[in-house]
Amino acid sequence: MRSAYESGLDRNAANFAPLNPVSFLAKAAGTFPDRVSILHGARRHTWKDTYARARRLASALAQHGIGKGDTVAAMLANTPEMVEMHFGPAMIGAVLNTLNTRLDAEAIAFMLDHGEAKVLVTDCEYSPTVEKALALVKRRPLVIDVDDALRESGQRLSEWEYESFIAAGDPDFAWRNPDDEWDAVCLNYTSGTTGNPKGVVYHYRGAYLNAINNILDWSMPKHPVYLWTLPMFHCNGWCFPWTITAAAGTHVCLRKVDAKLILSLIREHKVTHYCGAPIVHNLLINAPAELKAGITHKVHCLVAGAPPPAAVIEGMAKMGFDLTHVYGLTETYGPAAVCAKHPEWSAQSLDDQVKLNGRQGVAYLLQEDMTVMNPDAMQPVPADGETMGEIMFRGNITMRGYLKNPEATDAAFKGGWFHSGDLAVMHPDGYVKIKDRSKDVIISGGENISSQEVEDVLSRHPAVMLSAVVAQPDEKWGETPCAFIELKEGVTATESEIIDFCRERMARFKVPKTVIFRPLPKTSTGKIQKFVLREWARSKDAID
Repeated sequence: MRSAYESGLDRNAANFAPLNPVSFLAKAAGTFPDRVSILHGARRHTWKDTYARARRLASALAQHGIGKGDTVAAMLANTPEMVEMHFGPAMIGAVLNTLNTRLDAEAIAFMLDHGEAKVLVTDCEYSPTVEKALALVKRRPLVIDVDDALRESGQRLSEWEYESFIAAGDPDFAWRNPDDEWDAVCLNYTSGTTGNPKGVVYHYRGAYLNAINNILDWSMPKHPVYLWTLPMFHCNGWCFPWTITAAAGTHVCLRKVDAKLILSLIREHKVTHYCGAPIVHNLLINAPAELKAGITHKVHCLVAGAPPPAAVIEGMAKMGFDLTHVYGLTETYGPAAVCAKHPEWSAQSLDDQVKLNGRQGVAYLLQEDMTVMNPDAMQPVPADGETMGEIMFRGNITMRGYLKNPEATDAAFKGGWFHSGDLAVMHPDGYVKIKDRSKDVIISGGENISSQEVEDVLSRHPAVMLSAVVAQPDEKWGETPCAFIELKEGVTATESEIIDFCRERMARFKVPKTVIFRPLPKTSTGKIQKFVLREWARSKDAID
């Protein structure tokens, strides 16, 4: 027998609308039209400006035959145009593919072909790479140049320039919601350290929910002033182009990460929030004191990427910056978990606060669940802080899947959970703590060694700016820890000094047998490229 609730209470236009982050822009423009939306050098845009420009972009794309399901790629720095790209294509149902500006031409060409990009909006500064990539693609997209006044080099590649392109569009363009909030809104490629990268597909629902969740789990107030230290190409800037718009805040643009410029912008514009990998925070911690002078207001920062070393958490606390640790992957729209702080933690010693706040924490409020499981048995590990398993997610803040790759999609969702590949433990209070990537665990003489644990110890050495630990082949033990260290400017240290420092603070089998001092290879988002270090550790020539 049917329930009374199953009849005559159908979904209709009055009681249901697909979740769509474009609505945030319309509301910001409608409610706060004259508030500053974007700051970039001498440029100042208001919310009514940004809304009109995004509609012009959508209209101009539509005039060139772009529509639902078409890919619009962006090879852009953190500029106003990149903010607008997070709205214009979505207004016509097109899919935004933000490209990593540090990749080589071959990788960019692969992504343009695999994603079937019909349009490429590109900053002139990246013209050398883009020009090579366009010579390699099977089908050349419509190219639109962004000629930013703050670029340092590069040239035009097309007859179309962004400003003239959108000038032909209608500022009152009648955009519409997607037919289904499950429709694709963005395409993001994984790093592809081995083989071709995978194309991660986001839907409107996930983008909307994670944008709101950033506000909720960061306790973000209305009208934040947000500095773009994080690349907007990385997981769509962790959904913050939509988050800051939903909060009717101000986007402060930044073309490149530079400690002096970051601290100057924080001071000048009273920046309240920014995000970044540990390396970004490290730069600020180690910046000269005179660059930090005059910053007296409260600054909130999110850290993600690699688990933040204890020294980063401690260093930001000493600066007076309020650091919150989040965790996620490309496949989870960026952060989908947070180390939610308890007020009573502030009464603990600094060492204990560092331990508590350095965990990956709990699922975002609008992510259904995160747990640690045995990936074979698909059963949760005991919450004892010791038993390792794999972090898994499920819920609305999880990708649709990998574009044109059903095998990888099925493997990622095996057992009804998204498999992260990160190894972790579950603490008795329900907070997750990463121990390593599955490929980064060092197995020495049958004992598992967490590279992160060793890196945490190394980060406390006063001479160490950055460190990374990988496995090095060893005839006796199978493999042993090999530490790569980037020293602070003007400071020296020796291998024996570092090894002795570690021996005082950890079990002997965990102590690095080899210490190599050299600059660490990093991605454009500040992640250390351990696959490069593993190759170096296996190569005697590289070490010598």
